[in-house]
Amino acid sequence: MSPSTYSIVLLPGDGVGTEVTQEAVTVLNLAAGLANFALEYEELPVGGAAIDLHKDPLPDSVLERCLAANAVMLGAVGGPRWDHLTGAMRPESGLLKLRKALGAFANLRPVAVPDSLADASPLRADAVRGTDLLVVRELTGGIYFGEPKGREPAENGGERAYNTMVYSTEEIDRVARVAFEWTGKRRRKITSVDKANVLVVSQLWRDVVQQLHQAEFSDLELQHMYVDNAAMQLVLNPRQFDVIVTGNLFGDILSDAAATLGGSLGLLPSASVGGPVGLFEPVHGSAPDIAGQGKANPVAAILSAGMMLDYLGETDAAAAIRHGVESALDAGARTADLCREGHRRVSTTEMGSEIRRGITEYFNRHRTAN
Repeated sequence: MSPSTYSIVLLPGDGVGTEVTQEAVTVLNLAAGLANFALEYEELPVGGAAIDLHKDPLPDSVLERCLAANAVMLGAVGGPRWDHLTGAMRPESGLLKLRKALGAFANLRPVAVPDSLADASPLRADAVRGTDLLVVRELTGGIYFGEPKGREPAENGGERAYNTMVYSTEEIDRVARVAFEWTGKRRRKITSVDKANVLVVSQLWRDVVQQLHQAEFSDLELQHMYVDNAAMQLVLNPRQFDVIVTGNLFGDILSDAAATLGGSLGLLPSASVGGPVGLFEPVHGSAPDIAGQGKANPVAAILSAGMMLDYLGETDAAAAIRHGVESALDAGARTADLCREGHRRVSTTEMGSEIRRGITEYFNRHRTAN
């Protein structure tokens, strides 16, 4: 296999996952052809689709192929058809197993609100217009995974329940390093979010981030912010943020809050990285209520594909994909989740076509300039 050929495992999953993944692949194929590299795909089941075929949301054979690939693209998993299942048989458990096996400890969620989308936000357009931030969330530690945890009888009757928030220096250092590296590629400002005024764990978090900044990334601007203030600032002035790095619990909450700024989950890509193979997926779920109707917004899946190309080092093709999305939105193309008066309502495949037109325009412009 030549250096310019990449092996990609596709896990379309369930519901609209199959539709948006298909559009992402058509976009990838165009960008790869114009940028002179190749993508080889292997499509495999995950989630409910894998349960139906193999009675397992992530069969070992599928996991083996993911670990052997250059990158993995996921659509979405789950739906009411499998809601009666429990524990390891739930479709979502396959995704959790996949992330763990890939060693993905950093979740990247970019949120951008260009002028064309400012009116779709639930906040004032002038407050969100121009927002361009990246949340880097630690993914494998913190209170979600800490021990001990459980429920037990309370001395005065009833029950008491407890979870433990635990972070080690190594866990904090490695996710902070990812965040600093991304900050260096962007506007060079990073905000570390914690609760160091209350939590001992956050005091360690702040110390480790500060030490890494002083030792290796002192050319970047670092600020620390308590999580309650960060949540408020995301609403009041999201444009102040460039990169936000934080722990699992705080990152879960803040990234979902930031996800509302653009007006639709259908716009938001994500990546889970840190291990030998990166995982790329839209933030939205399987949306079974609109599956098969051509209403799903493919932008999040397509932008996730762009993040994958950045990860693989194909930065020009990734930039072309982002341009294609911006061009389609600027031209007024909107899927059902975003369509307002004055917009042109398009289907899933039509949005993909609009984006491909912008990609071709990007390459034609750059070739003319060169």
